[in-house]
Amino acid sequence: MPQITLPDGSQRSFNDPVTVSELAESIGAGLARAALAGRVDGRLVDTSHLIENDAEVAIITERDDDGLEILRHSCAHLMAQAVQRLFPEVQVTIGPVIEDGFFYDFAFERAFTPEDLEAIEKTMQEIVKEDLPVHRSVMSRDEAVKMFRKMGEDYKVEIIESIPGDEQLSFYQQGEFIDLCRGPHVPSTGKFKAFKLTSVAGAYWRGNSDNEMLQRIYGTAWGSKQDLSLYLQRLEEAEKRDHRKLGKQLGLFHFQEEAPGMAFWHPRGWTIYQVIQSYMKKVQDANDYREIRTPQLVDYSLWEKSGHASKFAEEMFSVESDSRMYAIKPMNCPCHIQVFNQGLKSYRDLPLRLAEFGSCHRYEPSGSMHGLMRVRSFVQDDGHIFCSEDQIQQEVSAFMDLLFEVYRDFGFDEVILRLSTRPEKRVGSDELWDRAEDSLKQALNSTGLKWELTPGEGAFYGPKIEYSLKDCMGRVQQCGTIQVDFFLPERLGAQYVAEDSSRRTPVMLHRAILGSFERFIGVLIEHYAGAMPAWLAPEQVVVMNITDRQAAYCEEIKESLKNKGFRAISDLRNEKIGFKIREHTLQKIPYLIVVGDKEVEAGTVAVRTRSGEDLGVMSLDEFSHRLETDIARFGRQESRGEN
Repeated sequence: MPQITLPDGSQRSFNDPVTVSELAESIGAGLARAALAGRVDGRLVDTSHLIENDAEVAIITERDDDGLEILRHSCAHLMAQAVQRLFPEVQVTIGPVIEDGFFYDFAFERAFTPEDLEAIEKTMQEIVKEDLPVHRSVMSRDEAVKMFRKMGEDYKVEIIESIPGDEQLSFYQQGEFIDLCRGPHVPSTGKFKAFKLTSVAGAYWRGNSDNEMLQRIYGTAWGSKQDLSLYLQRLEEAEKRDHRKLGKQLGLFHFQEEAPGMAFWHPRGWTIYQVIQSYMKKVQDANDYREIRTPQLVDYSLWEKSGHASKFAEEMFSVESDSRMYAIKPMNCPCHIQVFNQGLKSYRDLPLRLAEFGSCHRYEPSGSMHGLMRVRSFVQDDGHIFCSEDQIQQEVSAFMDLLFEVYRDFGFDEVILRLSTRPEKRVGSDELWDRAEDSLKQALNSTGLKWELTPGEGAFYGPKIEYSLKDCMGRVQQCGTIQVDFFLPERLGAQYVAEDSSRRTPVMLHRAILGSFERFIGVLIEHYAGAMPAWLAPEQVVVMNITDRQAAYCEEIKESLKNKGFRAISDLRNEKIGFKIREHTLQKIPYLIVVGDKEVEAGTVAVRTRSGEDLGVMSLDEFSHRLETDIARFGRQESRGEN
């Protein structure tokens, strides 16, 4: 006789075991129709799940985050079923949920076309109308291998054979389609209200470039057509803001096959890069960081001693010379300890804050690289703070104050804080982990801001706080981090003389605000749609003449602005002024100065913005003051993609 406790605290008693679906029906017919799954004592289950004992139960619908994930996972199966109806020779592999959608990888002898996607989507709609029940079943590994081998699903056979253990495996079937899956899934195919297939791309089997190339179809699913429509609008806007497209359009950078995953910076893009680096240098100097520079190529033995070789060998580039093996550094931390180790340090030297704009290289699989967002060569605004244990909290709190200030200057006001705690595989005692995690919790609580806990996501050497920005489209971009490390300094022999004259190992705080310059610039380009705030813009003002008679005056204005520290250019081409205005507007230069005979005679300038606003005629001093004020506010209150 199970007694069910609902989320609102109310209780319902039943004489016999009851399914989640029957529980929903007892509450109301509307809820029963909307039910996608249930959460029983914290565990997600299908609506067919039988509740036999007392339990806390919640009915999951499309309004819940879990409900959306179940919809998307189930929609991946719906897509795979439609693909095999249309193309019976296709083999299905894996089909997980991703942010805002799902994908499925298929083995097919030819490339899917846009017309194929339309046909697949149409077939999906037909299966929805059929309202096929979705059934869960279990079978042994041997039974499953035999079944899929008979079906000609070689990839499924390989997946099943690679699963460890002898537990029964779960499968979900709808009509003629069956797939290996943990679930839960929607109770029937009639539950789908709004979905869309968005693209197709290549993907290596199991992400390994040595394996065969598969085809990955991406899609999205939502609880309503309105939500789907809003999402597709966001996708369209995101495409317009794609940093790869804007990088080419604005002449900022490019990539090419001769240096995969490594950016070629053009003058305009390199200007943005240098402005950011100069800003970060000033910020770090003002907060008592001491800048250093460490080698790019370091003997492999150091990476073995630090433990990075065993953890990250597949991500490291190495080279042999003079019978020695070297690694191109994938990170800066072991090298920073070498700097700390030069000369005996005292407790009076702590905290010691070292910073480096360190160039790092990591091997990223070719299929995972994505413009500036994921590269093989990058520069971090890296910093390491060597401190005593009782200084951890104050250093973390000071770092967060600095981080929030920097993010505000770049125009980001919404920051998500997450504390990642000890993973299953880690070094060090639980006592040390307790102390490290407690120090970060105290620092987070001191901000008065909300933060999230992500258990088990810390580094193998210590817990960390991750800082994620929300861009103008609501997308979350993880950038900053601070990590507590009790172990690497000990491994590499770092010591200081304590107040009682004993030798102690310092705590090492790994910290970054921007993360990598490359990725952060990609985030900025998309956030501002390429229209950078005046302080970041490659050129802050362009001076244009109407006829050759104003050329000399235009050059005087440009030189005067440059002498005041502004990034100014002139356009004296023999082109119509409308053409020049349009061209520089498309290049998203914040201010456009137009000079005609009247301006030359009066010693003034006519000013307009890239958004098309006419600011009128003013003296050069007035304009300089306006530009100076605009630059001084950084990206704060800057409208996204406009002046």
